[in-house]
Amino acid sequence: MDVMNVKSEQPKNLFLSLISYISFTFIGYFIIGLSLSVLPIFISKTLGFSMLVAGIVISLQYLTTFLMRAYSGKIVDQKGPKPAVIGSMLSFTLTGVILMAAYYFRFSPAVSLVFLIITRLLTGCAEGMVGASPINWAILVLGEQNTAKIISYNGVASYGALALGAFSGVIMVQDLTFYGLGILIICAGLAGYLMARNKQNKIGVQSAEKQRSFWSVLAEVAPFGFCLAFGGLGFATISTFITLYYDYYHWKDGALCLSVFGILFVFSRIVFSNAINTFGGIKVAIASLAVETVGLTIISLSHQSFMALIGAGITGLGFSLIFPALGVMAIKTVPPSNQGSALAGYGLFIDISLGITGPLIGSVADNFGLPYIFPFSVGIVLIGLALAYYLKIKDSAVQL
Repeated sequence: MDVMNVKSEQPKNLFLSLISYISFTFIGYFIIGLSLSVLPIFISKTLGFSMLVAGIVISLQYLTTFLMRAYSGKIVDQKGPKPAVIGSMLSFTLTGVILMAAYYFRFSPAVSLVFLIITRLLTGCAEGMVGASPINWAILVLGEQNTAKIISYNGVASYGALALGAFSGVIMVQDLTFYGLGILIICAGLAGYLMARNKQNKIGVQSAEKQRSFWSVLAEVAPFGFCLAFGGLGFATISTFITLYYDYYHWKDGALCLSVFGILFVFSRIVFSNAINTFGGIKVAIASLAVETVGLTIISLSHQSFMALIGAGITGLGFSLIFPALGVMAIKTVPPSNQGSALAGYGLFIDISLGITGPLIGSVADNFGLPYIFPFSVGIVLIGLALAYYLKIKDSAVQL
């Protein structure tokens, strides 16, 4: 394996070079999105399990993502991002095969559910490896001065891919069943593997300071991570339960909410890409959490599907800059040699948020009813907003 261990040099075309790395993020999250909007209904309607079970199965992905993040960050710091990206693409490919097996055994709900559980766990491993690796790869090649831009455009790739994947997944299942969906996942995973295999690896320059343990780094980024986790629950509620929410009200095109969320998410990342450098990460995070709260409130009060679409769009507009705004501040707390672990540790908190959302919101739905899931989400995001404001006050006191 070719490995570079030198300081970053600016490529002639920054944008095209950046695209070549975040394309791995796009492929990974496109695959995740393909099954995200169709599995909850398949589990609850076709297999006959409760919404709580559907939420738990969907959220199992984030358990292994959580566990894999630390390992992935260590790989990136010691061996470079390429091995992690290759491992993720091969894992995604295998999930397509197992998903087809789950659909084949749909006549036996318990057996089908076991295959779905395996699929979700393996998908989590794949996400854990691809979650921060392309970002690190791009930073190593393009330089730390482009960190905010890299994280922002990586987010465009991830959530844009999730939205496109969710919409495409519904179309694929309607026309070609889960067999067609599985084949598409296999093809996308193999394409990503071939792309990664042909790129040159790079390892960051090691600082004189002794490399810190992952858990030490995690403690440093935790305040920003918890803020991210609270903000992420709103998105997770939409991504996991919006199709069931639409079905409850007998509305059509629930997956369209994910697409509208993704479109406004991408719009915000592109239009406000310089906001973090201009106003600072914590101020942007506060504004973003406030906008997300407004969007979720609109969904909560919606009596027609078009109002829910508007709410989803505003939620996407707000959630868009939370990850990069807090992420830029998080990685400043550690030396460059621990950057891979810092990004992996910071990313853990969105995994935690997405992971607990399924059983937590599923429990709210089972005990109080689906109309209560978005008011509950509003309350959680407001906690994130309060924490962000506290971090701003703390940061101002330190600067004094």
